[in-house]
Amino acid sequence: MAEEIKNTQEGAAESRNFIHAFIEEDIASGGQFEGMTVHTRFPPEPNGYLHIGHCKALTIDFGTAEKYGGLCNLRMDDTNPTKEDTEFVDAIQEDIHWLGFDWGDRFFYGSDYFEEDYRQAVGLIKKGLAYVCELSPEEFKEYRGSIGVPAKSPYRDRPIEESLDLFARMRAGEFPNGAMTLRAKIDLASGNFNMRDPVLYRINHMHHHRQGDKWCIYPMYDFAHPIQDALEGITHSLCSLEFEAHRPLYNWVVDNCDLPAKPRQIEFARLGIDHTVMSKRKLRALVEGGKVSGWDDPRMPTLCGLRRRGYTPKSIRNFCERIGVAKSANVVEYGFLEHCLREDLNETAERVMGVLRPIKLTITNYPADKTETVTVENNPLDPAAGTREVSFSRNLYIEADDFLETPVPKYKRLFPGGPECRLKGAYLITCTGCVRDENGNITEVLCEYDPESRGGDPADGRKVKGATIHWVDAATAVDAEVRLYDNLFSDESPDGADKDFLECLNPDSLEVLQGCKVEAGLKAAAEVYEQTEKKGKTAPSFQFMRLGYFCLDSKDSSPEHMVFNRSVSLKDSFKK
Repeated sequence: MAEEIKNTQEGAAESRNFIHAFIEEDIASGGQFEGMTVHTRFPPEPNGYLHIGHCKALTIDFGTAEKYGGLCNLRMDDTNPTKEDTEFVDAIQEDIHWLGFDWGDRFFYGSDYFEEDYRQAVGLIKKGLAYVCELSPEEFKEYRGSIGVPAKSPYRDRPIEESLDLFARMRAGEFPNGAMTLRAKIDLASGNFNMRDPVLYRINHMHHHRQGDKWCIYPMYDFAHPIQDALEGITHSLCSLEFEAHRPLYNWVVDNCDLPAKPRQIEFARLGIDHTVMSKRKLRALVEGGKVSGWDDPRMPTLCGLRRRGYTPKSIRNFCERIGVAKSANVVEYGFLEHCLREDLNETAERVMGVLRPIKLTITNYPADKTETVTVENNPLDPAAGTREVSFSRNLYIEADDFLETPVPKYKRLFPGGPECRLKGAYLITCTGCVRDENGNITEVLCEYDPESRGGDPADGRKVKGATIHWVDAATAVDAEVRLYDNLFSDESPDGADKDFLECLNPDSLEVLQGCKVEAGLKAAAEVYEQTEKKGKTAPSFQFMRLGYFCLDSKDSSPEHMVFNRSVSLKDSFKK
């Protein structure tokens, strides 16, 4: 696995720079943007929440601008009136700021350019480069042609004045949906079907979330986007690979409209991750079908879901940077995203003790009326993080699987007659037996401690062969709910063409544990968090010793009922 991560990083270093190479060529002496500020844009469609795939794109857009001391605009692509919602607009801005990027005063809506889009379309008609077509959607498909067979339209040679009149009447609302379109006049025989007189405008009598009922014709993205880029002074329009075949149309629009600039489009491969889906339609189906609790369900690949699960901006940005920028489609292991989170939290998360499946541990030779405190480090990797005092007494809680009455081979934890084990930061103990209830279930583990081993080291220096066990003092323990998350899909490729993604859902993607026991100090942390502005922020994270990284749930947790989400386990297949 060490070789895998090495190859991933080396491949990223090799492939991620092809965009930068193009830009450096453009801004060099003699380049098309010599002496100009690099200017990119991120144009999300506000019809859903941003997910990890969008994060790659926005990291490229904003990160490229940062690298070259340039600018990056945020522009909502709200050209389609059927899908947009202000809820998503707000969430997109929140997510981008959470990742540490900012667009300054350059926040735009695609719909702000509708008047200019219309003016440019009229200009194309006047140049003989666009015409009003009356083919029905069914006829449009029938006349589209095929490889070697040109498309056709009986309206292609319509007089310019007639097209201008019809286009104005389309805007005035005289015609029903689907009755007419405005098409570019390019090449009906082109091998690139995007150039076969593509539609520039369609009729859609529908209320727009910002423009109201002002418009009943709407520009197609392939027409509006290059116009918007040029008007904003974008130098490099960075987009995903599916737009590569659309680049000739992008350039055609830029070359034939009266625009102040000529942006360059560069494409990169989308991010694919195993055991998940990226389609907004499918994510919406999960939410609306009740398969998850919402867009911010910690199992979702949305940025708000990852944030609620405990992912940090640094871990996600590192992930996007290290997988690089490719020209061909690829799928990254979800485990590498987890690895990036572990790397970050390993350095920053406070170590605490929590017991998920508690069983009582009684130290039979420890005074019943005695209570003391022991010192535990907050983060062994960061001496500046200091230490804390944790209460200790005769009765503790430990993990149920830290005791086996009949041990399996190589088991080094507690069992009768077994080896000495360390209680983290406290004493050495030896198991002497257990207590069962009337049904035969083990309810209590019995042990004895060595009073001369405070801190976990025996006074005589003898070697301790057993494991180090975490624990929580029963006298001060606080109850908590813990949610253990796994992949939402059991199939590594739920998005496969021959699959119903809903049938690939993992029935064990969430396990909820009640009655878990955690250190008393975590309640104070929950009280502090409760007083903060949670919106757009990651909740405080902790490493539950030996168990994984956990964070307080931003929606359901309170000081009276703490809820922890497991962000990621300690197991890391990508470790060297």
